[in-house]
Amino acid sequence: MQKRKLGNGGLEVSALGFGCMGMSWSYGPAKDKKEMTDLLHAAVDRGVTFFDTAEVYGPLVNEELVGEALAPYRDRVVIATKFGWEPPRAHQEGCRGIAQAPQSGCHRPLLPASRRSQRSD
Repeated sequence: MQKRKLGNGGLEVSALGFGCMGMSWSYGPAKDKKEMTDLLHAAVDRGVTFFDTAEVYGPLVNEELVGEALAPYRDRVVIATKFGWEPPRAHQEGCRGIAQAPQSGCHRPLLPASRRSQRSD
């Protein structure tokens, strides 16, 4: 698997990333947890090290799934997350929009929840 460097901090990830949204949100009902865990493990076994999720997918359900499944590989993978979107209300498709401007500090309370969900430091 080819690698890509992100930024100037020496972070290196697989050229192929894994978008996790459809595992628990958006494309129909949430998928079977064991099947999704097996799928994530297979991706790591094939060299994928970059996984993308968001706190709004569930909310937090996707981050919890990804964090739990990838916990045994935490030293080998990078989990990217997005924040600041308001989750949909009951019986509504998609997100309602940005909760607040990122510079307003709205991310500060969300990041600890995302980190707990992802089982990351």
